[in-house]
Amino acid sequence: MDRMIMERQGLQSLISPRSVAVIGASDDVKRIGGRPLRYMREAGFAGTIYPVNPKRETVQGLKAYASVLDLPEVPDTAILAVPAAVTLAAVKDCVEKGIPSAIVFSAGFSEAGAEGEALQAEIAAVARAGGMRLLGPNCLGVMNPALGYYGTFSVVLDGAFLAPGPVGIVSQSGAYGSHIAHLVRERGLGISQWITTGNEMDISLAEALDHVVAQPETRVVMAYAEGIGNGDRFRAALERARAANKAVVFMKTGRTEVGARAAASHTASLAGSDDVFDAVLRQYGAYRAMTTAEQIDIAYAAAGGVFPKGNKAGIFTMSGGFGIQLADDFTAAGLDVAPMPDTAQAELKALLPYASPVNPVDATAQAVSDMSILTAFVQSMMDKGSYDMFSAILGTGPASDSFSKPLRKALMAGLARHDRSIRGLTMSAPRNVVADYEADGFLVYEDGGALAKSFGALAAFADAFDRNDPQPKPGTATELPRGRMSEATAKSVLRTAGVRFVEEALVRNGSEAAQEAKRIGFPVVLKICSPDIAHKTEIGGVVLNLADAVSVQRATDEMLERVRKAAPDAELEGVLVSAMLAGGVETIVGVHDDPSFGPVVMFGLGGVFVEVLKDVTFRVAPFGVAEAHRMIREIKGYALLEGVRGAPPADVDALAQLLSQVSMFAAANRTRIAGIDLNPVRVMPRGQGVIALDALIELKDGEPS
Repeated sequence: MDRMIMERQGLQSLISPRSVAVIGASDDVKRIGGRPLRYMREAGFAGTIYPVNPKRETVQGLKAYASVLDLPEVPDTAILAVPAAVTLAAVKDCVEKGIPSAIVFSAGFSEAGAEGEALQAEIAAVARAGGMRLLGPNCLGVMNPALGYYGTFSVVLDGAFLAPGPVGIVSQSGAYGSHIAHLVRERGLGISQWITTGNEMDISLAEALDHVVAQPETRVVMAYAEGIGNGDRFRAALERARAANKAVVFMKTGRTEVGARAAASHTASLAGSDDVFDAVLRQYGAYRAMTTAEQIDIAYAAAGGVFPKGNKAGIFTMSGGFGIQLADDFTAAGLDVAPMPDTAQAELKALLPYASPVNPVDATAQAVSDMSILTAFVQSMMDKGSYDMFSAILGTGPASDSFSKPLRKALMAGLARHDRSIRGLTMSAPRNVVADYEADGFLVYEDGGALAKSFGALAAFADAFDRNDPQPKPGTATELPRGRMSEATAKSVLRTAGVRFVEEALVRNGSEAAQEAKRIGFPVVLKICSPDIAHKTEIGGVVLNLADAVSVQRATDEMLERVRKAAPDAELEGVLVSAMLAGGVETIVGVHDDPSFGPVVMFGLGGVFVEVLKDVTFRVAPFGVAEAHRMIREIKGYALLEGVRGAPPADVDALAQLLSQVSMFAAANRTRIAGIDLNPVRVMPRGQGVIALDALIELKDGEPS
């Protein structure tokens, strides 16, 4: 049987089992070995439960077995609620029995030091050899509310069980996973599946994410990670979600150096580059939340599975001040607070002369006393304003027993012809009242900023879902030299990838340099060319702006002598004579090998923008031209490429083509290339292309040139 099929079947048996063995089962319903047994029994799990405890004949009223080897059948999965010291023996018994999967609750493994790491590796090897999938260790297990299956000891279930629903949860941290499960329940939503991965000795967060996304009942996934081990699998899971129009809302720690250190000590995860992780989420249309409140707000908005066709947002208010606040919040969230058409404004003015019908559309407090005005204004906004998203500011009005129902009725009448519209409210009212409005299709928030971010996220999801970019495939790997590469060699290699360089020639002495300079045209640049010299300027290996043959010849001979004295052991290939290129916008393009995601392309403006402002963006290779355009538009200095203060627009199309070509080359040669540096890259005026002036390639078996 294909290994991937076996892996999927093992994961399916773990999350949707028909029979479960609880090893270390306890009569004490408050202990780790007692909680999953109690939860499953109380929730009405329809499958068979086998308590395993050699010291008991029965556990919680069920027949107990001394060992899994004594069970009358092979269960689909096993829950190991035993100390770390005896986990290996328990796993060996499960493998011998032929159990396809198991959950390991206990801590004390890789997160605890070298000894624990070695034990974890041994357990993983035993399971792998026996074809058994393992979740954990140091995890809180899984939940599948639709089956009443609670393979967990999470205390979140002590208050109430989770209802089945559209929200999938995957989390490396069991505690955080439990917390957001509680918040989902408090928000009135249900859960499709809940998986916590812990130390990930086998099943990773990426695999869990892919599984949860594949479930038909899942509409949105809330995810939490401290580090990503399998970048390719993670990207595939995100792409599956995007292609299926399923939103992924991510919380990742390790944004700071302090956070990254804490992540490593918690679950022994490698946090990796936070900037790269951000870029991966943007590249695949997932949303990164900065707070738990933001994560739950956006998951709540996406749980309905309805997304806007555009980002045009209408605001209805009965208070000018609140309307202005929400307009500011919407604009900050990237939404278009477009005004109502002039004719519609005139009609509303005729209906209520002191109204402000622009957008925000302020019907004033008069709408409170005459609900027909409210209905007319809302109807006009939707019919004539053609807003993709509608919002209304209701304040505490819905909390009034006498006001809430008429208000809701008037709103629904105004929206009657737009029953699939995205509609949100800012209001404060008891939970039962909020639930009534939610039943009518409203997203309800107390804070306008939360509503704005949620609407912005929905628009971003919709944009990502609509992408139809062909997924590029890296070409054939290039035959690369061994050891270190000089600048000339690096440029020769990169020309095969479609990179255009400034005209230049490699010469051996001043006389040759003068001849080539005449051919190329003055002024010229001289650069020492050696695979052993990485930093040319530090030893006088660069001379700029030479305007005649005499100065070129003299400068070349002096450079060769100077470099030979400064680096006597360096291999000198000669001197590069290059045209002194003027004009264009200076940018930088680079590639580095990320420990989680492989080759990552960096782009930014050159000079102070990259050195001081760090105005750069990233994408995982390979990617197409459309993604490259999105990448370019992300930098803060993008306006410089559009042309400012009379400067012509830059050739952004050629720049996007270059970024895509470099990404394809890097992906095709990912096993050999550690880094690429094109700096500077001049983006010439539109139609004149992109020209790189310098190049460096660092190989995994060599040093940079």
